[in-house]
Amino acid sequence: MSAAGNLNAKINLRHASVLLVESNQHAVDTLAQIMTGLGVGEVHRAMSAEEADNIVRNKSVDLIIIEPSLRDSDGFAFIKELRLSRREPACSVPVIIISSLVHPSDVSRARDTGANFVVAKPITPNILIQRVLWIGRDKRPFVDVGHYVGPDRRFKVEGPPPNMNGRRSTDVDSRLGDASAPNMSQNEIDGFIRPQRVSLD
Repeated sequence: MSAAGNLNAKINLRHASVLLVESNQHAVDTLAQIMTGLGVGEVHRAMSAEEADNIVRNKSVDLIIIEPSLRDSDGFAFIKELRLSRREPACSVPVIIISSLVHPSDVSRARDTGANFVVAKPITPNILIQRVLWIGRDKRPFVDVGHYVGPDRRFKVEGPPPNMNGRRSTDVDSRLGDASAPNMSQNEIDGFIRPQRVSLD
């Protein structure tokens, strides 16, 4: 199967098992359709943390995609408990968090609970397949340091996995070109921030 986007990679997900954890019926149905369309062989659905826990206790899954706002629990808490349970192979399953409201604090929390990625909604097949490919090529070690179990969080230092084209397709290119205009003088800069008297007549 050809992966979408500019990754020029081929993957076969026919033998993959994915757990979708989402409290909204329409959202979980949509995710299931996307995963089936990508060729995933087995798709499990859970609408609560309790259902998700029962699935990971009784079935082997290769990937968990979870919305943090669940009816009965907090998705971040579910991931942390799963990681700290140290029940193999469930505790080391890659996790993608999907959320419509992604704040920097949520990204930090996801990192600290041991999630691999945070993806903002709306979800597209292209985005999901890119993240699945990235996880497959990610060479970060899985670490257990007592209070934290998950992929090595020193991600920025390592950069993206080999053969991947940047962190996100929308990232600004880190290479800087020549200035397109002369730099502003200090007087011009001061003019921008100096309080101006406004006439009310």
